Amino acid sequence: MRPTAISEQEPGLTVGVEEEFLLADPATGETTPGAEAVLARTRNLPTPSGAQFYLELLGTQVEAASAVCTDLPTLGRRLAAARGELAASARQEGALLVSSGTAPLPCPVPATSEGERFSRIRDLYAGVVRDYEVSGCHVHVGVPDRDTAVAVVNHLRPWLPTLLAVSANSPHAAGADTGYASWRMLQQARFPGAGLPPWFPSAEDHDRETARLAECGVVVDPAMSFWLARPSPRLPTVEVRAADAVPTAEEAVLQAALTRGLVRTALAELAAGRTASRAPREQVGAAAVWAAARYGLAGDGVHPVEERRVPAARLAAALLDHVAPALEETGDLDRTRALLGRVLRAGTGAVHQRRAAAGGMRAVVEALARRTSPHPTSANGDEADVDGRMDGIGAGTAGPSSETAR
Repeated sequence: MRPTAISEQEPGLTVGVEEEFLLADPATGETTPGAEAVLARTRNLPTPSGAQFYLELLGTQVEAASAVCTDLPTLGRRLAAARGELAASARQEGALLVSSGTAPLPCPVPATSEGERFSRIRDLYAGVVRDYEVSGCHVHVGVPDRDTAVAVVNHLRPWLPTLLAVSANSPHAAGADTGYASWRMLQQARFPGAGLPPWFPSAEDHDRETARLAECGVVVDPAMSFWLARPSPRLPTVEVRAADAVPTAEEAVLQAALTRGLVRTALAELAAGRTASRAPREQVGAAAVWAAARYGLAGDGVHPVEERRVPAARLAAALLDHVAPALEETGDLDRTRALLGRVLRAGTGAVHQRRAAAGGMRAVVEALARRTSPHPTSANGDEADVDGRMDGIGAGTAGPSSETAR
């Protein structure tokens, strides 16, 4: 079926998810090269999920970009199917597919993937990316134009640390517990301009700033940035990149639901003539991101407007309250409440990883692989029948959008 043009869709309705995964050796638990072979095997087989698959910066990682969706049940089936397709191909290449923000047991010397842009990134950032096995979950939501996208991102800024806290799934690095719920966010902070995006009055101002960063030589081109949300450089979407790679497809759906709810809420605010507050201030915003990375949902967060410590679980509940009317419009409120409630009760991925760590780091990797794709071949064509890819209206067409190749 011909992809639907964004102008034919209600703003804030179309949604797509990009998930980044690690490949691990079943015998050692260490990440292992093999992305090209896994993707070649996947591309040569039918893909009922409708996903598009990409290389990442390092050869130990792969990405799945979902087809465009307008409802969460379909998105969930497609995400599960894509995970199953990649997991099956990984097994055939002697590897496990693992969804974690960082590698519990890293590859001793991960190789950079082939490609001119990957080479430029490696040359620019040197040692910072030499072992940068970091994975995220990115959500795209369709909007009418870039000025609207920038205005929406302004409204999203206070809530991005909470999206991170809900997703936290990277407590381990180099075989040890870092003490953080999201070590990925600390790793990403080493890049220029990481964290909350600035408040921009227009797309022109946003684009001028990204062009200035490229001119200063700290990013490879104006399409690259490390902010946790941005207008997509190539698609008519808002792209939110706050979340760690989450353990389960259901948690990826939760990120999509909360993000789409935030975008739709922002669109309603803009339609009513209400521009976004400039809160949080830069240092408070940085503190909120740090607290979310340190504790996830298991400690205090930072209220971005009141500028004080608040239990992170309370901030998550406030986020749900904030987007509840938008979720009710799309019929997603009960589903999202249940998904978030499950994370609040059972813990984020970081909590689950630490429980598994009682059996050692290899046990952590095995537990992650089981949660990443518990039934890798269960999705069939009827369940994941595709009526359109993300081409032209959502995630995927921009090619690799890894934590560095942006």
